[in-house]
Amino acid sequence: MTVRYAIYLMPEPNSALWRFGSSVIGYDAALKRVVDHPRHQAFQEPKALRATEAPRRYGFHGTLKAPFALADGTTEAGLVEHARAFANARARQPGPVLEVAMVDEFVALVSEGDATGQIDRLAADCVREFDPFRGPISEADLLRRLATPLTPRERAHLDRWGYPYVFEDFRFHMSLTGALAHDVRDELLRALQELYAPVRTTLDIDAIAIFKQPDRSSQFHVLERMRFRE
Repeated sequence: MTVRYAIYLMPEPNSALWRFGSSVIGYDAALKRVVDHPRHQAFQEPKALRATEAPRRYGFHGTLKAPFALADGTTEAGLVEHARAFANARARQPGPVLEVAMVDEFVALVSEGDATGQIDRLAADCVREFDPFRGPISEADLLRRLATPLTPRERAHLDRWGYPYVFEDFRFHMSLTGALAHDVRDELLRALQELYAPVRTTLDIDAIAIFKQPDRSSQFHVLERMRFRE
C-alpha cells in the first residue's frame, strides 16, 4: 500500500500535446479518468490496448525523477512546498521539438535539437534536489531493476539514486507504448506518427509536476503542476 511520487515534465493539461498523449495511452492523469483512444484503425484492435497498458499506469509524462516512496521524516506537504520553491526559482525556456520514434522496444516522443540539453540539466537538478525525499528502494523494485542488464555505472546510479538511468545515462522520452512484439511494432509506429503529425510541436520547459500513486494497484495522477517564472 506504499504511496509513491514522481517528478515529471508534462505539457499544459489543456494543450493539444497533452490530449494527444493522453488519448494514445487511454488515460488522462490530470482528470484521473479513462479517455477514448484515437479513431484510427490501429486502435480498433485489442493489441493496442495491451500495447499502451504500461504507460497508462503512469500517465503521459517525461521522467525527471523516477517514482519513489517518501523517506522517513518527510511528508507530501513538504515535498509539494519544496517543489513549488524549486519551480519558482527557475525561468521558463523554449523546449525541443518532439518526434515519434522507437526507443528500444517501445514507441515514444523523443526530443530533438539543442534544447534537449536543457531538459537533461533540469532532470539532473531534479534527481539531486528531490533525493532527500526519496526513501530506500524496495527489495522487489531492486530485483526488478536488476533483471535488466545494467552497466557498472547504471548499477552505481541505482544504488545511489534509486534509478539507473540518470545523468550521463538519462535520455528524455515520453512513452506512448510499452514493449512491443515485432509483429505489431511497425504498424503502431506508423499509426502514431500519422496521428502525431497534425500536433507536432515543441515541449516548453515551463513547469514540473508531482504525480502521485496511492498504491501499487492504482494509476498515477497529477498532484500539482508548478509553473516556472515567465
